[in-house]
Amino acid sequence: RESKLTHLLQESLGGKAKTCIIATISPAGECIEETMSTLEYANRARNIRNRPQANQQVSKKVMIQEYQSQIERLKDILTTQRQKNGVHLTMDEYEKQTSE
Repeated sequence: RESKLTHLLQESLGGKAKTCIIATISPAGECIEETMSTLEYANRARNIRNRPQANQQVSKKVMIQEYQSQIERLKDILTTQRQKNGVHLTMDEYEKQTSE
C-alpha cells in the first residue's frame, strides 16, 4: 500500500528490526472513520512476517559483474528514452507490473 506511514516505516516493517506499533484511537463517535482506518492499518502491520537473511560476503568479481549488468540495463533504458521508442522493461519488471 502506498501511504506516507508505510513509506516512513518501510525499513522497520520490512527489515531486520523488531517493531512495535501503538495504535492510538478515540472512543468518540465523530472519529469512527479514523479509528477504523487506524485499527485496519495496525492489523495489517501486525500480520507482516519477515524472513531475515544473513548478510552475505560478495566477492569483488561478483560485485563488478552485477554493476556491469546494471550499467547495461541502464544504458538500454537511456537509449530507449532518447529514441522515444516506448519504455524499456526487463522481463521481471514486466511480469511484476502485469501481475499487479
